[in-house]
Amino acid sequence: MVGFDLRETTEKVILVGIQLDGAEDAKCSLDELEELARTAKAEVKGRLIQSREAVHPVTYIGKGKLAELKELLWETDANGIICDDELTSVQLRNLEEELQCKVIDRTLLILDIFAARAVSGEGKIQVELAQLRYRASRLSGLGSSLSRLGGGIGTRGPGEKKLETDRRLIRERISRLKRELKEVEKHRDLIRRERKDSSLKVAALVGYTSAGKSSIENRLTDAKILEDAMLFSTLDTTTRTLYLSRTQKILLTDTVGFIRKLPHHLIEAFKSTLEEAKYADIIIHVVDTSNPQMDMQMHVVYDTLQTLGVQGKPIITLFNKQDKVEAKSSIRDGAADYSILCSAKTGQGMEELKEVLMEIIRREQIYIERLYPFTEAWRIQLIRKNGELLLEEYTPEGIMTKAYVPKEIYGQV
Repeated sequence: MVGFDLRETTEKVILVGIQLDGAEDAKCSLDELEELARTAKAEVKGRLIQSREAVHPVTYIGKGKLAELKELLWETDANGIICDDELTSVQLRNLEEELQCKVIDRTLLILDIFAARAVSGEGKIQVELAQLRYRASRLSGLGSSLSRLGGGIGTRGPGEKKLETDRRLIRERISRLKRELKEVEKHRDLIRRERKDSSLKVAALVGYTSAGKSSIENRLTDAKILEDAMLFSTLDTTTRTLYLSRTQKILLTDTVGFIRKLPHHLIEAFKSTLEEAKYADIIIHVVDTSNPQMDMQMHVVYDTLQTLGVQGKPIITLFNKQDKVEAKSSIRDGAADYSILCSAKTGQGMEELKEVLMEIIRREQIYIERLYPFTEAWRIQLIRKNGELLLEEYTPEGIMTKAYVPKEIYGQV
């Protein structure tokens, strides 16, 4: 077995992809994989793409390309490879034995980034659960490869703990994490019920990773969420109050970004977080207009929303980062109810977004003009809390009121 200098901090990797007949462009997929690798603090030394009818079931790539990859590793002094798909335990083990280097797949890379970015207790539980599920099915393939790494990609989160741990211990840990996650989910459900009872509408920001969701929320609500050019800078959902007018407000929730080939382990583990979109009243789809892969990214977002069961909700698509686009053109999303050109950086489109949100909310509200006796002033407080109070005028006869109120509380006012 060839060992590595454990003092080495930067991992030098070769990216490996497969171009299948009729499938998406492998080069574009590797561009994104390179961005993921940089986010994980790895240095990309080269690339290798093989055109095939199907992925090789034993070694991922064919024998000829495997020999070429060996040469490339030697020439570039790289100490590992990252494959652009999820590998089986057989593929992992065989590649590691053939190449005598560290072998990482796309799923392990994304899991590693999530482990580094998780901040909240819920986020950490979700990441560890996803990592353990991934590793439980690959113990035989991962053992020798990761046991000689020392550190780096694949060893964050629970990874440093013996990967040779038997399946029984992993199953026990998974069961315990599931119980912990259930408790956290109960708390999340309670918060959702409280929101529903308050009659406040919830708008969920969704989009491809790095589309600018956190920047939009910061611009609108001064939320002070981390804005980072790296992928997956936000893992934990944040909810802030957004005032659409002096008296009308909604809740704005930022969610974890989507990505192509999102590991099913992560979708399962992060279901409660991703489902913020499912329980929202309005979907705000943030798109990075400056990205050449914009159409593909939009497709991935809609596919993921469908997987999560998000349907029948008004959708506003924000074509963000207009400050980076030279040719200004009228662009629309056929799947959305509204399309807005915007820039979180300059503030373009933010007022239009508020107007559209107000328009959507008004559809669910009833306009009232009433004179309340002073003894029923509490009803006005109810309007102020849940609706939009347009006029509150004190007269000798009582309090003259004009307001928009949600249908849910109409009978109480």
